[in-house]
Amino acid sequence: SENPSVTLFREYLRIDTVHPKPDYDAAVQFLERVGTELGLACQKVEVCQGRVVLILTWQGTNPRLRSILLNSHTDVVPVFEEHWTYPPFEAVKDSQGNIYARGAQDMKCVSIQYLEAIRRLKTEGKSFARTIHLTFVPDEEVGGHKGMEMFVQRPEFKALNVGFAMDEGLASPSDTFSVFYGERSPWWIKVKCTGSPGHGSRFISNTAAEKMHKVISSFLAFRESEKQRLKSDSSLTLGDVTSLNMTMLEGGVSFNVVPSEMAASFDIRIPPTVDLKAFEKQVATWCRDAGEGVTCEFHQKCMDQHITSTEESDPWWKAFSGVCRDMKLQLKLEIFPAATDSRYIRAAGHPAIGFSPMNRTPVLLHDHNEFLNEQIFLRGIEIYARLLTALASVPPLPAEG
Repeated sequence: SENPSVTLFREYLRIDTVHPKPDYDAAVQFLERVGTELGLACQKVEVCQGRVVLILTWQGTNPRLRSILLNSHTDVVPVFEEHWTYPPFEAVKDSQGNIYARGAQDMKCVSIQYLEAIRRLKTEGKSFARTIHLTFVPDEEVGGHKGMEMFVQRPEFKALNVGFAMDEGLASPSDTFSVFYGERSPWWIKVKCTGSPGHGSRFISNTAAEKMHKVISSFLAFRESEKQRLKSDSSLTLGDVTSLNMTMLEGGVSFNVVPSEMAASFDIRIPPTVDLKAFEKQVATWCRDAGEGVTCEFHQKCMDQHITSTEESDPWWKAFSGVCRDMKLQLKLEIFPAATDSRYIRAAGHPAIGFSPMNRTPVLLHDHNEFLNEQIFLRGIEIYARLLTALASVPPLPAEG
């Protein structure tokens, strides 16, 4: 009696694509099988050893027009099974229709919703002027460096002739649907402090720890100011402020030895409204003020601040928002607080919207007991079917002749 789309969703959830050893081969074989059933063209691109991007294509009647790209990632984050009510890779459905599995929200639901929306449209005999491509990429959960970041540089990506892309968003516990038109820039910074070493019984001057204390104080004071700014202004969301967290602290060799070097690592997420060069100067000032022998190195430094237009004069947004109005979907426009593969798509010059049609759903991405209700899932298929109909029917743009 279960809806076949739900059954397919649960089958995909049972494929273990968790880091550090995701079974990408099984995921690609599964998705290729579904694509073949739907009559979609299939292409596999190995962007580096063991990392394959699967492309499924529904050819439009006018292939010269720019295409619609539906992107999703196949990997999921690790689990702590002792905190789960049900095994995280069995896709158990409870009596309320809640489906529990890692990837239920992030983002295997969206992958299947794309495919089932296309199944519905094909069954109805629909065809569209614009080509629709579905890309299933690896390694998004570990930064996308061996996934979308490499793929957008490939000739196979350029050949997709992307006009507009959709990628993942977030669940929303309210009636509204979150729509993300930009992202914060992730910066991962490691600050190293060197100083005078010596015996732990003495008051040694110019120690690494003293400098590190100044560094941490400066960084965390800024963190507190941004936290208070978010708290005091109800119009702001997390994506509108800069978040900063110290995530690693290293140093020392023994209880009784003052170390010559210490290091602290920080995860910083910066909204597109911030001047990145000015912020980098601020970081340099915090390090300089801590004293000599303090250096800063970037392990990730995203400088792209592209945002996607949400003006009604934009033909892509007009098509997207028009469907939402017709379906009486309440939208909340936001900057995505974390990082997704959308940033690479936007940096390559293509408008991209982050959207996962999951309202009335607690945000459980990366959390224990991640679940999605089957009715919310099925409603998402209907929403995507309507969105694809509108987007793939956008009339030729001036640049397309």
